[in-house]
Amino acid sequence: MTDDQSINLIWGIGALVLVGSSLLARRLPLKSTFKIVLGWVAIFAALFVLFAFRHQIGVAWSEIKLSALGQHSEAPGAPLRIAMAEDGHFWANGTINGRPVRFLIDSGATITALSRATAEAAGVDIDDGGFPVVVETANGTVEARRGRIGVLEVGSIVRKDIGATVSPELGEMNLLGMNFLSTLKSWRVEGTTLVLEP
Repeated sequence: MTDDQSINLIWGIGALVLVGSSLLARRLPLKSTFKIVLGWVAIFAALFVLFAFRHQIGVAWSEIKLSALGQHSEAPGAPLRIAMAEDGHFWANGTINGRPVRFLIDSGATITALSRATAEAAGVDIDDGGFPVVVETANGTVEARRGRIGVLEVGSIVRKDIGATVSPELGEMNLLGMNFLSTLKSWRVEGTTLVLEP
């Protein structure tokens, strides 16, 4: 046990003695004392749960607000609002050349990056000639090929002829990078909601 842990233990015991002695000094019946203690335990347990799951509660609250207020707007020109997922990231469903694709929105990615399987299934024009491009990712360096996406749609936002990198080393991951985000009027994070303005 470290010195800090010893001090915390002493403080904890002292707090329990203080609370216990104050309850005994009031000379309440055991049943009433038990109810009071149980009430305080319930209050602290509720506060602990709220604090421990504050992120998940925030995400759920954002989704409830978006659903209740009808802000999942798909109208042309209207901002697209995307709630943060439980993993702390923003995921968007979209299409590439009409084929459904799920994207991780990554403002740290300079260019949109697709898995080889996704690119081939969506008919992305992949340049397999010449040397591959070396791409730095959060998981290290990977080799990729350049590609061009004919039509990229996310909600009501449509962009044509978007550059991309294609790599089998991405697995099933598809990243929507800054070359897409920079075509927007603006994008921002409001609490646990990503707002994309076309």
